Amino acid sequence: MALREVGYETVMVNCNPETVSTDYDTSDRLYFEPLTAEDVLAVYEAEAAAGPVAGVICQLGGQTPLGLAQTLKDAGVPVVGTSPEAIHLAEERGAFGRVLDEASLPAPAHGLASSFEQAQEIAARVGYPVLVRPSYVLGGRGMEIVYDDAMLADYLERATQASPEHPVLVDRFLDDAIEIDVDALYDGEELFLGGVMEHIEEAGVHSGDSACALPPITLSRTEIMRVRRSTEAIAKGVGVRGLLNVQYALAGGVLYVLEANPRASRTVPFVSKATGVSMAKAAARIAMGATIAQLRAEGILTAQGDGGTLPVGGPVAVKEAVLPFGRFHGVDTLLGPEMRSTGEVMGIDHDFGTAFAKSQAAAFSSGLPTSGRVFVSMADRDKRSMVFPVKRLADLGFEIAATPGTAAVLARHGVKTTELRKHFEGLGPNGEPTTIDAMEAGEIAMVVNTPYGVGARVDGYEIRTVAVRLGIPCITTAQGLAAAVEGIESMLAGEISVRSLQQHAADLSALRLAQAASGEGLNS
Repeated sequence: MALREVGYETVMVNCNPETVSTDYDTSDRLYFEPLTAEDVLAVYEAEAAAGPVAGVICQLGGQTPLGLAQTLKDAGVPVVGTSPEAIHLAEERGAFGRVLDEASLPAPAHGLASSFEQAQEIAARVGYPVLVRPSYVLGGRGMEIVYDDAMLADYLERATQASPEHPVLVDRFLDDAIEIDVDALYDGEELFLGGVMEHIEEAGVHSGDSACALPPITLSRTEIMRVRRSTEAIAKGVGVRGLLNVQYALAGGVLYVLEANPRASRTVPFVSKATGVSMAKAAARIAMGATIAQLRAEGILTAQGDGGTLPVGGPVAVKEAVLPFGRFHGVDTLLGPEMRSTGEVMGIDHDFGTAFAKSQAAAFSSGLPTSGRVFVSMADRDKRSMVFPVKRLADLGFEIAATPGTAAVLARHGVKTTELRKHFEGLGPNGEPTTIDAMEAGEIAMVVNTPYGVGARVDGYEIRTVAVRLGIPCITTAQGLAAAVEGIESMLAGEISVRSLQQHAADLSALRLAQAASGEGLNS
């Protein structure tokens, strides 16, 4: 649509029947064909016979078109925007490592293993826990967090066969890190930082399954500017022309680069709605030679400078994953490196708590509760961070129930707690119920269960699966609990408002202009 506005005739090749059924008139011509080199080349030849083809854009269709870019170029097709050579620099592990080295940007220690012995050696060098995955995976498929040699041997035997032809990637897993998602535009000279999103769940949960906030809720201005400099160095080193998505992890004051995708990511629509800037429209124009300065002058990009975050005083947007567990009874709801979500929703309001509450109401049929009993069972490593959120829930009028270990910690902090027996213990001598019994009886309004390590992940399985079956909100991270408490507070205070995206965009524009005039912008 952006290119039609400037006089191009546009053609789309799309193999998704759901998209085609709703957006069939988006382009001048639509080919409902498989995204294979043979089919795309056939479309190109047909179009070239009708008139000159200005170029083919690969960066707006996900991972599959990126894989076709080099083949299309080799066949004489003009690939515009990010070149196949640049795509290779971002996608191939060794080549991308060299880009990072030249820019002096750190990445988690890692290695490539063709056998168990090699994988064991790498794990010993980088330190457990490690993230292991087969080469060339999408959506985190086959990824696992491994905590010791026994788990590593089990993974290699069960999940994949390491060999010289099919090596396994072994990465140091950054425990307790803040994960950051960035969407940016680059024209060869200038970077436009579209959005810096802070994940609510810790690093290790796939970015497609993690909730995230824009603007970032705990990052300082200095850290955001460090993200900007790193993203600009990556865009320049790779040779991007258009969209770039970079994922970072902030741990121990070090900003690690996890990966870079030289294409539109799943967060581009979220960033566009939250900021009022059409990232896809700008990317299409940049692919055809427009500059960021030109797009600023046309009003497509904000003229007041970006910075990758919304202005102070502006709204906060929260993206939440929609998970399919309600359709697959018995599947554990525990989030990890492998992506499991089937969609996403967005909540936007004047602060984080209200935006988060909206996102939960949209993602889960029950939303967050405002009263009742909350069951808490936390891993040892999370017990310290849970005390204040759980104490706040008690102050808000919730009754707290917990397993004996968690209850003992809460009691030492003055939180009145009802102990519930574990499922495997069965009913007590005087008929004391188990956690599952209380859930089945409708006595639990929300479940908080954070596992750690193999045993704990298994122990909470029944609790999490029953919560899904009964439609009880189930939180599996300490960070998710803190966010939920903020959302519940906002709901109880009656602070949630409803406004249109158009109104949010208009207010943002006015705020940007006012801050630019006063010199308060991030780039001032």
